[in-house]
Amino acid sequence: MLRYFSFLMLVSVPVNLIAVEPIPRPAKENPNIILIMADDVSWEAFGCYGGEDYKTPNIDALAKHGIRFEHCYSTPICTPSRVKLMTGQYNFRNYTHFGYLNPNDKTFGHLLQSAGYKTAIAGKWQLNGLYNSLPGSNDSMRPLKAGFDESYLWQVTTGKQVKSGGGERFWSPPLERNGKMETVADNSGKYGPDLMCDFLCDFMVRNQNTPFFVYYPMVLVHDPFVKTPDTIGDAPRTQAANKAPKSKAAQKANFVAMVEYMDKLVGRLVAKVRDINKLENTIIIFTGDNGTNTGITSTWKGQLITGGKGGMTDMGTHVPMVAAWSGTSPVNRVSNDLIEFTDLYPTLAEAAGVRLDKGDPIDGRSFLPQLTGQPGTPRDWVLTHYQPYWNKQPGQFVRTQNLKLYRDGRLFNVPGDLLEENDLSKTSQGTTVGKSKQDLQKVLDASPPAPVQPGQRTSTVRPTYPNWRNLVDPND
Repeated sequence: MLRYFSFLMLVSVPVNLIAVEPIPRPAKENPNIILIMADDVSWEAFGCYGGEDYKTPNIDALAKHGIRFEHCYSTPICTPSRVKLMTGQYNFRNYTHFGYLNPNDKTFGHLLQSAGYKTAIAGKWQLNGLYNSLPGSNDSMRPLKAGFDESYLWQVTTGKQVKSGGGERFWSPPLERNGKMETVADNSGKYGPDLMCDFLCDFMVRNQNTPFFVYYPMVLVHDPFVKTPDTIGDAPRTQAANKAPKSKAAQKANFVAMVEYMDKLVGRLVAKVRDINKLENTIIIFTGDNGTNTGITSTWKGQLITGGKGGMTDMGTHVPMVAAWSGTSPVNRVSNDLIEFTDLYPTLAEAAGVRLDKGDPIDGRSFLPQLTGQPGTPRDWVLTHYQPYWNKQPGQFVRTQNLKLYRDGRLFNVPGDLLEENDLSKTSQGTTVGKSKQDLQKVLDASPPAPVQPGQRTSTVRPTYPNWRNLVDPND
């Protein structure tokens, strides 16, 4: 008998699901794909990961009725993570400027368009090269050229300065819809996250009879930490409402509300998929781009966790990832397999039935088998090559679920040492840990040079290694 799970979303009521066992997929039926990425929020803020300060019923429901990956890794700030995610390449191959995606790069949008998908992106763009006034930074069509049939985005050709036609992303936001500007006045009194979610819901309704790909790089929960529609009351909903309060307690309260509203929008998307009767043919993936803002401290499993955005500890690089595919994915499964952002590209390719060729990246490994209940071929390690060009300390490390080896030789057992205070490099010789260190060192030895000097917006030397060897599958 066909069994399924259904989602019900009633304002702040959590998604309700009826768990099911996996069933065979119809032949040649490509699933719809929804990839949601929250901005500046990590594992300590989600109930399903042990977070205690926030109510996230909709994301928790996805985890309960799908797979929660315990070990997903990104880079510590937004642009390197987004470029890595969208192109499936390690940052040493193609990342050169903060706020910039090279327009010559093939993205997962192009990939899925080639497989017959209708594609849409809504949320935060910030990839035109505005910060460095790079060629084409004023091209409003760049998101469409990056593989998306439709787009509704913040910070494409304008920044945050209202006097220059820009503004903040939350209340009365300036947004660009399919290359056309909507000004602060056009969206007066409206809430940006709601507008973007509504846009994607409408896109799915209009394209329900065609395989669709929705990429939702959310603007929540990045600072400024301000009121949401659930907490703003009768206050004016102008750009002035985007100014954060000075009180740390008030900022934390707003951050909590933003996390919970972000969760509500996830539920709204899932409910729309249910409404168009596409749950059983839709893969839904939720993740975050990097660690939580350093100004936020949260209670996680009885201990206080301070956000690690911008840094290379677990609090900056370890992110949530939950995935659900109704009727196909295992139910309430926790996976300890290693996942990193380069893996999304080959996973989406396999889901769409696309065979990768020489024009596609080589740095990822598909985890689609795990989504269908199979063991797959999990990674042995993940690599972070971090040069942000944004006033942060760069570096390079390789790690397993437990051990983390930096290029400078420092070694940590991360689960028991989140702050990385106990360097094991001098005491591990001749032990099992020492053997694991040797294996990790081989990966670093095969990797390109680690960045050493902090990169700036004005840096003139920006080395990349686009043709570096295949590190993940060296024999391919």
